[in-house]
Amino acid sequence: MSPAGGVLTAVLALPRADGEPPVTVPRDPAREAARRELSKRMYHENDPSLLRRALNAFWEWVDKLLGAASSATPGGGLGLLVIVLVAVAIVGALWWRLGSPRRGPSSAAPLFDDRPRSAAEHRAAAEAQAAQSHWNQAVQERMRAVVRSLEERALLDPRPGRTADEAAAEASRALPAHTDRLRAAARDFDDVTYGGRTATPETYHRLARLDHDLERTRPVLTSSTPSTTHHSARQGAAE
Repeated sequence: MSPAGGVLTAVLALPRADGEPPVTVPRDPAREAARRELSKRMYHENDPSLLRRALNAFWEWVDKLLGAASSATPGGGLGLLVIVLVAVAIVGALWWRLGSPRRGPSSAAPLFDDRPRSAAEHRAAAEAQAAQSHWNQAVQERMRAVVRSLEERALLDPRPGRTADEAAAEASRALPAHTDRLRAAARDFDDVTYGGRTATPETYHRLARLDHDLERTRPVLTSSTPSTTHHSARQGAAE
């Protein structure tokens, strides 16, 4: 017999000392007496905790939800499992094909702040950030060094409001051999500055190599093409 049953029986049938039939207790007082008895701590020592009861309720809800889904799916539980596996495979294929989600630049803010610095200063700042493995800041400073160096060489007109994409497009005219690398560097700068991406050591070292190569690349002067064409035409006429 359970503790509740024992208590209720004891309350409902109280023996009398004189051997007379037991006293019958009305239903409501008996229920109240049983409630007081069962509220004692000794009856609840092995009860599950509040967290356990909440988890049990959650898993019961999940079980009912899955049961409802499987009953509505052709093939029952097996059909539901196949659908889930196909969905996971599609997501995995898209992730492998497209890579992790990339947010586009949310701003077209200029490269430089209000305090002008030389290319050498930006390079030193980039190296200091790289030495501390602060790759986002290192990439930003190295891109600024690239653009400032092109301005110092008069390959770009100094313009405070210039963005990384604009700088790459303008520099490509004088350095066409590095067009793709300049555009990639601008994308890396935008990704870490405005797109919420995290730069890697490879990103920084790729940008540093670009900076190094640009310094040793002779620009293609736009005025040289017409001059060369005119000179060739004169030679042809003389012949």
